[in-house]
Amino acid sequence: MSKAFTRESDDEADDDVEAAEPLPAGVKNYMTRQGFERLQDELRHLRRVERPKVVETVAWAAGNGDRSENGDYIYGKKRLREIDRRMRFLMKRLESAEVVDPALQKKRDQVFFGATVTYANSAGEERTVRIVGVDEARLEAGEISWVSPVARALLKAEEGDLVEVRTPTGPETLEIMDIRYETD
Repeated sequence: MSKAFTRESDDEADDDVEAAEPLPAGVKNYMTRQGFERLQDELRHLRRVERPKVVETVAWAAGNGDRSENGDYIYGKKRLREIDRRMRFLMKRLESAEVVDPALQKKRDQVFFGATVTYANSAGEERTVRIVGVDEARLEAGEISWVSPVARALLKAEEGDLVEVRTPTGPETLEIMDIRYETD
């Protein structure tokens, strides 16, 4: 295929990189110290380990001649764009982050940012979640974003309170069983 019919630019829209959720308008980028450090570690790893490896591969592949059919070169350039995009995103989010220490929370009987909350749903099933920042939420680790529907329903509630959260199947009532603020 002629190179005239191939598209090779740094701003390709079809890269398989998912865009991160933007913060709601007028909302601060709250983050726990652990989440902030995790993002810093990821940025450091991308900058010092991942990117240099890919640059080395692309440089080697570029030296092999015809780039239009060189898989190492094409994939390497695409991966380099993905890494650069993620690094820019992390730098912006870290710059705008406002680190909150849950251990300094004075009202420990209410649910606020950083709280670990155990609640029971209407079926009696208990679940424990920790309310964290938008960029550090990991459902598999039981960490939910403070702007999520469940966290919003839990915020400012006290132990024993019943709160209602809207779900796709309709409203559900949650009972607050326990509230903790863990220190590092």
